[in-house]
Amino acid sequence: MVFTTNQLFKSSAKYLLAITAIITVLPLPVKAATFLVTERAVLEGNDEVDWVSLGKVFNPSAPDFSAFLSNSFLATSQGGLELDINIAPTNNPQITPPFVFQTLPPPGIRTNFAQGDFILFGGIDPTGFQPLPPGAPDPRTQGNGGPFSISFARPVFGAGTQIAVDISNLEVETFITAFDNANNLLGSFSVISTSSLALDNSAVFLGIRSDTPNISRVVFSSSYPQYGLAINQVSIIAVPEPTYTLALLAFGVSGTILKLRQRT
Repeated sequence: MVFTTNQLFKSSAKYLLAITAIITVLPLPVKAATFLVTERAVLEGNDEVDWVSLGKVFNPSAPDFSAFLSNSFLATSQGGLELDINIAPTNNPQITPPFVFQTLPPPGIRTNFAQGDFILFGGIDPTGFQPLPPGAPDPRTQGNGGPFSISFARPVFGAGTQIAVDISNLEVETFITAFDNANNLLGSFSVISTSSLALDNSAVFLGIRSDTPNISRVVFSSSYPQYGLAINQVSIIAVPEPTYTLALLAFGVSGTILKLRQRT
């Protein structure tokens, strides 16, 4: 059976309202505003990646060098979202590769994250590192300050983590920058904070949100890249894959119908 152009339009019109309704309620990849989030609860993430999931945790009391990570590796969130992590390599040959550790009281590694958190750390110069007793001054040991780049297999609404730099009693500016899947800059923000060894969960939260799921990559960095950068679990505002796929399909179908109408 052959349809005329007029018949095609009449048939398409039956579905146009339904398609439009779908587009209204589903997130679509359009230009949107981004904004800074400094509290994990405010980000309202629905997914997370905890670094213990990598299966490699460095124990300073019984060092096992097989626990070190490469500068580029893959991770999977609790919701099944794949992430590609890239930590910029350092030009200091004394600094270790990146590793994950659990922050604990001595003889563990103290930080100002929450006790028991698993921390992704850029690396440190072990010749100047040793676990410190409470009250000991920070030796300001050199380390790898990144940047840390996290790419998402599917674009997300937002992401964030607590972040610290391995140097106490010094104000440091930490940054989060977001890009879309074409590497266009979506937004960049920073906060000033001070790290410590208090194990008090005071590490600042640094996150970014968008009105639409267009964030494909986030980058964390600091104003003191000569000192090790550390982040704990990353909270993510993810889009379920079937929902995102359906939104793209509805957008494409409606666009085709509108183009046909314009030609006529």
